[in-house]
Amino acid sequence: MTEQRIGIIDIGSNSIRLVVYERTATGAHRVIDGSKRAARLSEQIDDTGALPDKGIDELVATINHFRLICAHHRTGHIRAVATAAVRNASNREYLLHRIEAESGLPIELISGEQEAGYGFLGMINSMDIKDGFLIDIGGGSTEVSVFKDRTLVQAVSFPFGCVSLTRRFSSKGVVSEDQLRALEKLVAEAAEREGWLKWSPGLPLVGVGGTIRALGKVHQAHVRYPFESFHNYPMSGKDTDDLFELIRKEPLDKRNKIPGLSKDRVDIIVPGIAILRTIYRIIGASTYIICGAGLRDGLFFSTRFPAKPRMDDVLTYSVNNIAALHPEAPQQHMMQVNRAALQLYDSLKQEPPVFPGQARLWMDTASTLYRIGASIDYNDYTKHTFYLMINSHMNGLTHREILLCAGIASYKSKNRARQLAAAYKPLLSEEDVMMICRLGSLLQLAVALDRSQTQAIGRLVIENTGGRLLLRAVRADGSLAVERKEVDTLAGDFKKMWGLTPVLLLPDYR
Repeated sequence: MTEQRIGIIDIGSNSIRLVVYERTATGAHRVIDGSKRAARLSEQIDDTGALPDKGIDELVATINHFRLICAHHRTGHIRAVATAAVRNASNREYLLHRIEAESGLPIELISGEQEAGYGFLGMINSMDIKDGFLIDIGGGSTEVSVFKDRTLVQAVSFPFGCVSLTRRFSSKGVVSEDQLRALEKLVAEAAEREGWLKWSPGLPLVGVGGTIRALGKVHQAHVRYPFESFHNYPMSGKDTDDLFELIRKEPLDKRNKIPGLSKDRVDIIVPGIAILRTIYRIIGASTYIICGAGLRDGLFFSTRFPAKPRMDDVLTYSVNNIAALHPEAPQQHMMQVNRAALQLYDSLKQEPPVFPGQARLWMDTASTLYRIGASIDYNDYTKHTFYLMINSHMNGLTHREILLCAGIASYKSKNRARQLAAAYKPLLSEEDVMMICRLGSLLQLAVALDRSQTQAIGRLVIENTGGRLLLRAVRADGSLAVERKEVDTLAGDFKKMWGLTPVLLLPDYR
């Protein structure tokens, strides 16, 4: 299949962004380019509510620059949308006409409810979560929605965001006590008019967009979090309140130096978090969860899969996508290893200590991806597999679960598993190390059973008896000499983990 590329342009109130997605020859999707331009369109609106010509000139120049980038990538389809700043501009018809006339690109002006819908789609396709609230704080608007059983139930778009409220309630980026109270009152009064916001207390508040991502980055720097990802990162209400006070009390010149806070957010971060905290209190949320996906991802899914944009199984989709991005691993061999690994797991899962319910999912993930590191260098593929797995979009798992899957997939020895866990304290415990070792050795055995990569074992019967794990090849082609040697080599280490000696038996064995 030929490569297909889709460009998504998001004309937001705070920034204008481009993302170029590619469909590879193996059917995988990935981002191959992106660009961001700070715009602060909400700041440029004049007293009549219009975006002046100078602002429109800059906007057109940015769109044309993005079009050039798309042209260099031979992008087949470009989808450009405009949100709150353009939506609320009194001269929006003139503004849209100028952009389309001078760039040749049609612009979709989406409503606040549509914006919430695309944001929800981006989030739900990247997180394994059933029920919750979703908030997207933009520069000029804030979308809040509630979802139940992974389905969007209700949404509202409020006509304020971090840029517009900074303009109204701050003096040179600093928000006084009186200004904060007035800002919170405005947000609360708007939210109180939407009665349904109070109908589902105790649910998590999932946040997408720049404000909550910035908050997560600052918090991770503050606590020296060992895992480099803010997607699916939880934060308590207290942690958020403490960090808010810490940031708010810093003058701009010192706020500039807060680790994790980008320079283009120093003046708008406080009003942004103030909106977030006010909504959190009103809905009675249980915790915050940061989502790295959002509007642009939702636009991509709705463009690429118009008939069925919402994924039923987030983890399976992302794992299969990662596998397809690294086609160097022989597909038939990978499928054989995956089958054998799950069969071995099902045979031994009741062996003490009993594994948690999610462990089969981790085994499935690890055995599907264990060889992807060979796309960098076969000789040290386990190291590269670990790196690729923790830095790929393995959606639907917590940070701890991603580390567990990567540890199982790249397992070599107990000592190496311990070193790995030490680098990610306190995310991985001693119990996690033992689980990585046990499941990792199980995966090694599954690999050994197809060491010749010929899928010679058609069917396997597993029997646990008298301290031996009998692996009976009921249907097999050939002598399985390579597989038998590999199983024998692994036997000593496997016994240390499981108290069982694996033995590969041929079909004619009595």
